[in-house]
Amino acid sequence: MFYNPSMAMDRDLGVAFVRAWATARGAPSTGWEMMAATGARGLRLIRESGSFATFTLTEANPAAVEVLRENARGLAGARVVLGDARKVPEGSPFDYVDLDPYGTPAPFVPAALSAVGPSGVLAVTATDMTVLAGAQSEACRRRYGSRPVRGRLGPEGGLRILVAFLARAARERGRRIRPLLCYVRGHHVRAFVQVAESPPGNEPVGTIDPATWTGPYLGSDGPYGPLWLGPLFDRPLVDALETPPDAAEARQVTGFLARLHEEVIVDVPFYYEPNVLASSLSLSEPPSEIALLQGLRGEGYRAARTHARPEGIRTDAPRSEVEAVARRVSSPDQSQKARVRA
Repeated sequence: MFYNPSMAMDRDLGVAFVRAWATARGAPSTGWEMMAATGARGLRLIRESGSFATFTLTEANPAAVEVLRENARGLAGARVVLGDARKVPEGSPFDYVDLDPYGTPAPFVPAALSAVGPSGVLAVTATDMTVLAGAQSEACRRRYGSRPVRGRLGPEGGLRILVAFLARAARERGRRIRPLLCYVRGHHVRAFVQVAESPPGNEPVGTIDPATWTGPYLGSDGPYGPLWLGPLFDRPLVDALETPPDAAEARQVTGFLARLHEEVIVDVPFYYEPNVLASSLSLSEPPSEIALLQGLRGEGYRAARTHARPEGIRTDAPRSEVEAVARRVSSPDQSQKARVRA
């Protein structure tokens, strides 16, 4: 009832993040998990990161709290509270606040931002992907104040809507955010952001007009957004991420982190897929992933695979250059040469 096995890798990634963040921070931390259920996420963070002096776990369901108390028994620093996640518990401000609801996090973001301390981290999950990724555009407008991207790039659009929503909510409170690790995975998006006390600046939040946008094709129903159009990663932190020793899905986590370590060098909005390029350009066959990467790099652009799609390629090249390279490398002879070189 309160344990989701499909999120085991996501919990592994949470441990990896906290371990890297805590090492850089260099001091014991305080934490709050806003919706702890029976503790599958929060108790792992306490045990496996070794980074928290105290960690408060809040749950509104009395039956779940009974199990949570038993699970947390004997764990130093763990404090279990029966309560509403929209009410900040004693002990705030916290260095780390984790919000992982079923569905939208929007109603709980005000409490989360109120609870996180100066330069602290807010981790937010959203699973309402039919809203964020475009299938329910009117609901997205009501819930997040944004027009979503629909189609294959919709999930990344949803991630950027979530981060923009957090940025706007922080700005209303005289604060600003800085993404540290934000990703798309399966049926959800997750964002780890640092919340700064400095006055809000010119955050990269804006809309995309299809008529002037030179990145990957998003459709013609825009403008899209507001979206977060800046980086999704903090490179030093991403470079420091390692698979936790007790990871439940160690092999998958290692592969995911390898992709992030590659992607962080070209942290720009949206990505291309060879099969989509082939369809839009009427090519006889898709260019190979390796050939496309080599071709773009050969023209002096940054290019890397993305975590968001197995064959997705992120690049700072404008769409016209990506299409020109795709045409050039899509012939069978060129694809075979690329495979041999790889």
